[in-house]
Amino acid sequence: MKPTLMTASNAHIVFAGGGTWGHLFPGLAVARRLAEWLPDARITFAGTGKSRERRQAIAAGFPYIALPASPVPSRASETWRFLSHNVAGYFAAKKFLRDEPASLVVGLGGFASAAVVQAAIARQVPTVLLEQNALPGRATRWYASSASLLCAAFDDVRQHLGPRTPVLVTGNPVRPEFDAIYRRGGETETERDPQAPRRLVILGGSNGASTLNEVVPRTLHMLRLRLRNWTIVHQTGRHGRNKTAERYEKLQLPAEVVSFVDDMAGLLGEADLVIGRAGGTTLAELAMAGVPAVLVPYPHATGDHQLRNARAMARHRACRIVDQRNPGSHLDQRLAVALDDLLSNDALRGRMAGQIRSLAKPHAAEDVARAVCSLVGIDPRRAAA
Repeated sequence: MKPTLMTASNAHIVFAGGGTWGHLFPGLAVARRLAEWLPDARITFAGTGKSRERRQAIAAGFPYIALPASPVPSRASETWRFLSHNVAGYFAAKKFLRDEPASLVVGLGGFASAAVVQAAIARQVPTVLLEQNALPGRATRWYASSASLLCAAFDDVRQHLGPRTPVLVTGNPVRPEFDAIYRRGGETETERDPQAPRRLVILGGSNGASTLNEVVPRTLHMLRLRLRNWTIVHQTGRHGRNKTAERYEKLQLPAEVVSFVDDMAGLLGEADLVIGRAGGTTLAELAMAGVPAVLVPYPHATGDHQLRNARAMARHRACRIVDQRNPGSHLDQRLAVALDDLLSNDALRGRMAGQIRSLAKPHAAEDVARAVCSLVGIDPRRAAA
């Protein structure tokens, strides 16, 4: 259905999804840009109802509604719950879109977006999908052929979609706090005082990474002589903090161990090296901050998309990859090999920082917002004026 020309005052844009920070934060970045351009438009977030997700949306100034949703089950015993939740979510989404007509729906990916995106397509509401990874997820693959536009973080997604799928490679929108970090550009490693402490950050993603929580302290103990001028910040996820802190204490390695990082831009803006997973949003934030990284892709990610993300970055020498599934040696030993020269060689880290910064897409949120404006019939040039 061709969108009807309208003004910002009667536009209603719905962001569907969340579930993880990697899906939610790009949506919030786009929504904030739209709110700046179209202060009279209504913007609503629809998600799974997780308290942290609700809090983030409301703190950003957007109404939030919860709809039933469940991920694709890994066990047969979960099939009924999956079917009942998602059917209920679909009918709830249809009712919401009937009662609160939307001008456009932005699907943020993941199972949490499926009900609203499907209902929007059924009602012929223009739909934009955001895809954060090099390999499109299930929700993207299911609905891409019916969407008005797919905004992708990686050009690699094209080869996995039908030739008629409209794809715009925008990069992955990041939180606005990263804009200042990117503009600042960061001083190069060679310009810094060689005696100033360096900062190593370990990131496990919004839910943490139990493997990193267990392995990284042992790895850093092997490299303790390299770490004399380094501080360590380790983000564990909600359930891993106490055990991880105990591991560092037992190994007599000073480390700041936290469950969650509220100010990720501030942390990465002061980081010199990161060990982390390879989710699309994490990589976009690393690029904006210009931080070199050793990536340990999550091996159970759907379609192995984290490894594909990491390889897309590694092609530009912007990171190193340690695949935790590789046989032949222990993960802690292979991780130590990947870190060894990076901890001691400022110039090497500086070159990698420049490579990863060159991959940043600082206008991603703006580009997606412009596409949304165009699809709802609002001149994006006038909107941005």
